[in-house]
Parts: sequence; structure tokens; C-alpha cells
Amino acid sequence: MKPTKSLKKQAEKAEAVAHRSEDTEHAEQMHNLAEAFHAQASALKAEKKKGKAKK
Repeated sequence: MKPTKSLKKQAEKAEAVAHRSEDTEHAEQMHNLAEAFHAQASALKAEKKKGKAKK
């Protein structure tokens, strides 16, 4: 599995846990983790795109 797809899947799982969690602090932490995974996936995609543009 490609790293970008893996990060997106992890973000989806973290969001799902956040929605299921009854503890608001835990839910917020999982939501923040999901945002971080999305940011990493976006950064990898942008880096890959930038590398292709230089070729």
C-alpha cells in the first residue's frame, strides 16, 4: 500500500474512534491525530507532485 493511502486510512480510523469515544478529551486527541495524518498525506502528495514537475 502506498504511504499516502496508508496515512489516509489511518486518518479514517482515528476519526471513527473519535466519533465513537464517549470521553471528550480522548475524542479530541483522536480528531487531532486524524488531522495530522491528513496533513502528512497532503505533504507527501505535494512532494511527489513537486518531484514530477522537476523531471
